[in-house]
Amino acid sequence: MAVAAEVVGRNPNDVRLIAVSKNFPVSDLEEAYRCGQVSFGENRVQELQEKWRGSAHLDIEIDWHFVGMLQRNKVRFIIGKVSLIHSVGSIRLIRTIERLAAQEDIVQDVLLQVNISGEETKQGFDPEQVEDALLQCCECPHVRVRGLMTMAPHYEDPEKARPVFSQLRELRDKMIFHGIAPDLSELSMGMTNDFEVAIEEGATMIRIGSAIFG
Repeated sequence: MAVAAEVVGRNPNDVRLIAVSKNFPVSDLEEAYRCGQVSFGENRVQELQEKWRGSAHLDIEIDWHFVGMLQRNKVRFIIGKVSLIHSVGSIRLIRTIERLAAQEDIVQDVLLQVNISGEETKQGFDPEQVEDALLQCCECPHVRVRGLMTMAPHYEDPEKARPVFSQLRELRDKMIFHGIAPDLSELSMGMTNDFEVAIEEGATMIRIGSAIFG
């Protein structure tokens, strides 16, 4: 991480590691926490619930993130338990989060997931839909959009993912420049195979699983 940031003149402290701990027990999370890792991501609601309960009795304060596909009927189980939902990819999901966050009297931080690569198998807004989604979020006082997220196709050569990451950054910068959403500070992009390229292209969060937990 540090090397990739320094190559392009970035401060390594500006990039946060989200350790994706799916399929690993709470004991592994605790060990990683004792080594200094604070932020953990889960991509299944049930597993996050189990680990949230399982870690409650430990002397640790985990910063939970939800990074997987989120169904609207599952939002109620994670609202207020995670500091950030990375995978908000529809207006209907935004409205569900708004309604449930209002019931809890909280503001839920989210990222809008953008399908930059245009793959049919991936969730998220098309790039041309992001402006309208951000404007609709302005009508949701209990939803705070902190930035954008994307997933690149899996390439053997991570350099092939660079255009996906650069396009997300350019989209974010465009939204800021035109005053649509001046507070889009976060770019969640890059995983085990391509995180170095993502950092070079401006990622502020990278989601790493196998490189940490094996």
